[in-house]
Amino acid sequence: MIRLNLTATPQWLDLAPGLRLLVGPLTTALMVSARADAAIEAMPETATTEELALAMAKAVARRAVLDWEGVGDDAGQPIPVSPDGIDALLEIWPIFEAFQTQYVARGLILDAEKNASAPLPTGPSAGAIATAPPANISAKTAPQD
Repeated sequence: MIRLNLTATPQWLDLAPGLRLLVGPLTTALMVSARADAAIEAMPETATTEELALAMAKAVARRAVLDWEGVGDDAGQPIPVSPDGIDALLEIWPIFEAFQTQYVARGLILDAEKNASAPLPTGPSAGAIATAPPANISAKTAPQD
């Protein structure tokens, strides 16, 4: 069952101790916009899957992150959200992984669910074909009480 969140309110993601991001909902419009990001368009055809994944995560985050807590400059002073700051934050491997898992993957899991097939049967009846009794043999019925 798909559960719809019709409120579309931002929510906080705790990505690491002391670090959290306020993100807007992962919508179709956000993903379409991220796919059309200039950085994605500029990727060479020889780009690896990993390079594309990082570029896409950054494009999504630049659109989704509304605020953050626990992000500071070299001196430890809090800094405001900015595209460059988001890109730098996602260069930190554990943060990238947490963002991918907690935010982006939710949309991808839903996308994968709609493309799934029913599982194949297993066991001794997996290859069995349902048959009907031959037309010239009548089925016996159980006695009626």
